[in-house]
Amino acid sequence: MESSIAHVKEEREEWYEHTLEEHLLEVAKLAKMYLGQESSEWLELAGKWHDLGKYNPKWQVYLKDKSGYQPNAHIEAQDRPNHSTAGAIHAVRVLGDGVGHILAYIIAGHHAGLADWNTAESSKGSLRHRLNTSENEYFSSLKASVSEDILQHTIPVLPNFVKDIQCLSLWMRMLFSSLVDADFLDTEYFFNSYQSKQRSQYPKISELSSNFNTAYSKLTENASETSLNRVRGDIYNSCLKAAELAPGIFSLTVPTGGGKTLSSLAFALKHATHHAKDRIIYGIPFTSIIEQNAKVFKEFLGENSVLEHHSSIEVTEGKEDRFSRLASENWDAPLIVTTNVQLFESLHSSKTSRCRKLHNLRNSVIILDEAQQLPRDFHKPITQVMQQLSDHFGVTWVLCTATQPDFSPQTDAFGKTLLEGLSHIREIVDRPSELAQKLKRVNVDLPSNDSPVTKWEELASEVGELDSVLVIVNTRRHAKTLFDLLPTNTGNYYLSANMCAEHRTEVISEIKQLLQLKRQGNNQPLRVISTQLIEAGVDVDFPVVYRAMAGLDSIAQSAGRCNREGKIQNHGKVIVFKPEERSPIGFLRQGEDTTLALIASGKLNDPLSPESLHAYFSLMNEKGDRDKHNIVDLLTPKMSKDSPLDISFRSASEKFKLIDNNGAPIIVPYIKTDQKKDDESQVYGWLDHLERDPQNNKWVYRKLQRYTVTLPEMFIEQLNKAGCLEQRAGLSVLLDVHYSEKWGVETPDALIDAEKYII
Repeated sequence: MESSIAHVKEEREEWYEHTLEEHLLEVAKLAKMYLGQESSEWLELAGKWHDLGKYNPKWQVYLKDKSGYQPNAHIEAQDRPNHSTAGAIHAVRVLGDGVGHILAYIIAGHHAGLADWNTAESSKGSLRHRLNTSENEYFSSLKASVSEDILQHTIPVLPNFVKDIQCLSLWMRMLFSSLVDADFLDTEYFFNSYQSKQRSQYPKISELSSNFNTAYSKLTENASETSLNRVRGDIYNSCLKAAELAPGIFSLTVPTGGGKTLSSLAFALKHATHHAKDRIIYGIPFTSIIEQNAKVFKEFLGENSVLEHHSSIEVTEGKEDRFSRLASENWDAPLIVTTNVQLFESLHSSKTSRCRKLHNLRNSVIILDEAQQLPRDFHKPITQVMQQLSDHFGVTWVLCTATQPDFSPQTDAFGKTLLEGLSHIREIVDRPSELAQKLKRVNVDLPSNDSPVTKWEELASEVGELDSVLVIVNTRRHAKTLFDLLPTNTGNYYLSANMCAEHRTEVISEIKQLLQLKRQGNNQPLRVISTQLIEAGVDVDFPVVYRAMAGLDSIAQSAGRCNREGKIQNHGKVIVFKPEERSPIGFLRQGEDTTLALIASGKLNDPLSPESLHAYFSLMNEKGDRDKHNIVDLLTPKMSKDSPLDISFRSASEKFKLIDNNGAPIIVPYIKTDQKKDDESQVYGWLDHLERDPQNNKWVYRKLQRYTVTLPEMFIEQLNKAGCLEQRAGLSVLLDVHYSEKWGVETPDALIDAEKYII
């Protein structure tokens, strides 16, 4: 009897078949290894049943009729017979309500993504609708010769921790991740065994730890004996000591300049080695500093030791094909540097491409750099998933920041729970308040409650008199306005998110070189006007920093760019001013208002102390909802006679957006300094390759991440209407005449008014 087929391919005019039984059994074998013994039976059944619908004769005919064979035949489309619901129906029929529906969500969603049980707007995509309307697919599939190895089953037992109903949806997303990754890996092995074999060609954690220890020893051997370096050494040793403690949740509260990047990495490497953790994930608030941190890690660990995963380029939902999915990262490297957006949006996503990596978070160490940047409106779902990963999936967290937010359990005056928060957080460094005093390197000059606003012209004139100064403002438009008003063009630099990461990196590198020359006696002036992107993690060191009024955490981060190395004897100077234009309405404005309220109440005599920052975060948190978009409720299962397991995966995914400005990326044709002789950005060559050879596009997407600028979707629409964009390889690309070497994305005169939308 002819075998049913999962996939086919043609090589050198010869056809090869991937039998369906072989695929199902191999996916089951792979998936059951990912989450431990408690989940293995569930994943084995999910693997065996996920493509049950491919036994349907209609699907077999469809595949075989594609005599020219198209690589995306594995992915569903409107003209293809549905094949992913049959296994979901089978799970419900043989396992019963509730238990069967757990696998039904996972199997039915393994291409289209996890669905809602029901949707008010359009129920066609809901799991309920699919289960009720796909029985023909199911019965047609079972009429085929399905091996007993595929159909045999016992009812699996729920893990103990899932008896807490709040844990169910995360566990199901982890099951989903395991199935999706196993499916993609087995499919990839059939279509491209060479690419498949290149995976996991990374060094082991133990090797990285050895490399780091060697490099760090060389660094400290050559370091001068200063009080700052002694404090940094104490912090480093505290991290090594804490690394031997039991896994869980840690905080590392270290003022800027205390060496927390290397110390936190030292903790992670030793903790991972000591407790046999599989990988380390470093979450960063901004894409702008991924490259910098990754570069530092590569210098200490080795060039091929770090996987960078930005969130700049994502395939639009509904436009994924097999190759874009295979190109998505599954985070099987030992050290991943990514963004908090990518990490937490993936943890709450319903999309296959984003969920694929989740099972690899199990048994890892996750460092959240600048943890205070996590948006307050999402604190409840974020802390809930963090606690669950720590309690049930062996994840150790490190909240790493100079301005530690308060994620502990919180109640109001009447005892009502405002935030379940994180329990048993252990601080790595003793007495953070004393440490803050030891590392104090700046004096912060705050405006009084009745201080007048500072006009841009006044500020430009004042800054123009200084020969080494950094000014940080709240929006791209403010930065451009101030920069244009500077009285001289000599030594002026501009930085904003209108510039792609590659462009900003080159400018920051030049700024650092000039700072080094100034320390050696060079008198060339250096004035930098920047948005807040320079605040977190960019290692610059100015004697004077001006900061537009903002949240106290932002002011503290700005202060970290002043006298960073502590070489100014009487401390650096941070001047906070009230700009003539306030922050945009929203979270930025709330931060600004909170700081002004604390100034008015006289509570900021020592603005950079842990006590002041605690007061700031407490007051800031009172201003809003810690789960503004109701994510936790959407992901809490509801059970009734008509709805055996009602979870709104897709709705939660759509609402969990950490960046709320509806931004979208465009590709920009920046030309690097060392390539200006070519007179054309290398972006065009990469796009040509992407269009010619979509099968091997992962490296192209990685390259393009450095050449993206995120803009409000409304503004992108206007750029498109004005003819400023072209479509290449499914991506929006800015025409080169609209990208400036000074400003980055340059707005055509006709769209000047639209710049008010760009923060």
